[in-house]
Amino acid sequence: MSNFLRSALVATAAFGFATSALAADISGAGATFPYPIYSKWADTYKKETGNGLNYQSIGSGGGIKQIEARTVTFGASDAPLKPDVLDKNGLVQWPMVMGGIVPVVNVEGVKPGQLAIDGATLARIYLGEITKWNDPALVKLNPGAKLPDAAIAVVHRSDGSGTTFNFTDYLVKVSPAWSSKVGSAVSVEWPVGLGAKGNEGVSNTVGITANSIGYVEYAYAIENKMTYTDMVNKDGKRVKPETAAFQSAAANADWAHAPGFYQILTDQPGSKSWPITASTFILMPKQVPDAAAAAEALKFFGWAFKSGAKQAEALDYIPMPANVVSLIKKTWANDIKTADGKPVYEAK
Repeated sequence: MSNFLRSALVATAAFGFATSALAADISGAGATFPYPIYSKWADTYKKETGNGLNYQSIGSGGGIKQIEARTVTFGASDAPLKPDVLDKNGLVQWPMVMGGIVPVVNVEGVKPGQLAIDGATLARIYLGEITKWNDPALVKLNPGAKLPDAAIAVVHRSDGSGTTFNFTDYLVKVSPAWSSKVGSAVSVEWPVGLGAKGNEGVSNTVGITANSIGYVEYAYAIENKMTYTDMVNKDGKRVKPETAAFQSAAANADWAHAPGFYQILTDQPGSKSWPITASTFILMPKQVPDAAAAAEALKFFGWAFKSGAKQAEALDYIPMPANVVSLIKKTWANDIKTADGKPVYEAK
């Protein structure tokens, strides 16, 4: 990734570009998970068209609140809204890109991919049941590894977060204890640990805290040269966080039969599947308050689907398949309208 992205990764990250005099401003807010690719797309789109985008990376919870209040043109969330919630708030939702969430650690002498962890053990760490790095469960998963007799410093998100939603959704699926005691949501009552805001904040906190563990979107782990772990997936296979593993998990998604594109990709079967794979979603009103801004936003998203796939793959995201993009564009044409009922987007 570029120096542009590195300088932008701060706790309340936002990027902005001035639009041309004739173009409507595109404003968005929400998930930190897709921030690296949205910023890259915005930079390229600005250079190609002269039109800009202002996106505030404030977390999925904040993005949902802002689009419900109609203070932005679009919201972004890694936690999909259920169809009844979309209807209640007059919103349309679609997936924009997919990627992986990875455990990251800061243990002296440990390099990326040297350690492995499974879901049950990860849940026990976040429940506060496993407190030392040389716990027998971790030793069994990592024979031969030099694990210190040191307390584990647990790091989690402090803000409403779609990354947390997907992370805790996975823990619910693999741990009955987590399911009954904590559950899954964009914000939960954490049994233990230090809170940090955004993927950026978790990256920074793990980076400066010895013997810590956290969870971040994969692009943040790579950009910040963090030590990520391998994981043991649903099929009992050890897998590395890489494009092929994210693609394997994403391949199971049946978007055509998912009302409101509601789809969660955690703990998918497949020997090569990464267990914490997630989609990130865009939210827009069915009846837009500013037709020009909405049209400009859809033009940007259409450009990203058509021309942004290689940039997404370069940052280890998974672009949406062409057949899914076709479904999404039909949703734009059918469901996003002006106050007088005219479609904002014309299908091509």
